[in-house]
Amino acid sequence: MADFTCDSCGSSFTLSETILGRYPGWTPRQCRDCRDSGATPAARGGIAAGAVRGGRKRPSVEENLTVAEVLAKYADGPADGVFTDGSCEPNPGPGGWGAVYVVGGEVVDQAHGQEPMTTNNRMELTALIQGVLLVPVGTPAVVYSDSRLVIDTLTKWAASWERNGWKRKTGPVQNLELVQEAYALVAARPELRLEWIAAHAGSRWNEYADALSTAYRRDTV
Repeated sequence: MADFTCDSCGSSFTLSETILGRYPGWTPRQCRDCRDSGATPAARGGIAAGAVRGGRKRPSVEENLTVAEVLAKYADGPADGVFTDGSCEPNPGPGGWGAVYVVGGEVVDQAHGQEPMTTNNRMELTALIQGVLLVPVGTPAVVYSDSRLVIDTLTKWAASWERNGWKRKTGPVQNLELVQEAYALVAARPELRLEWIAAHAGSRWNEYADALSTAYRRDTV
């Protein structure tokens, strides 16, 4: 399996080597959801011709803002929960992760980190693991990730992989140790609910988590 980042929504997605082998030299730019919906890909580092609220276009890719700049710019989205995000540029390459726990629009706790050589999916999984650890055991909360792959892995596929000895019919489980850690952690916390959130759609705390995940690129968090 090969990892890619959607130019339209910013989420990570994978394609099998079998599919890629049919089209030598092809680099997919959109996830299936965006492709099927007809979303317009944005140039990396640019501004999307995408969702608009209040007459203002929203970015579909990382802006590399500090957390202070995010708070000054964005106000929409859920005001409670754990928001997690991972970053890697290029992919694979240097990367970072970020997680913030928010209650009533106020930061309760946050964490971020980095790796010198990693992938976007590894950082997304690490962010979710660290985000779960921010919430006291027994405290109900929604844990958000803008990676459909991470959410689907933990809510749809991991249970059957575990029953099958952590094997897939189509090949090995990618990032197995992180998938196992995240799945075990979430399974032990029934008070938590995992939920996907659109990337770079103006949600304040998702943008904040993104800022934490890209902090390794800047002098200021």
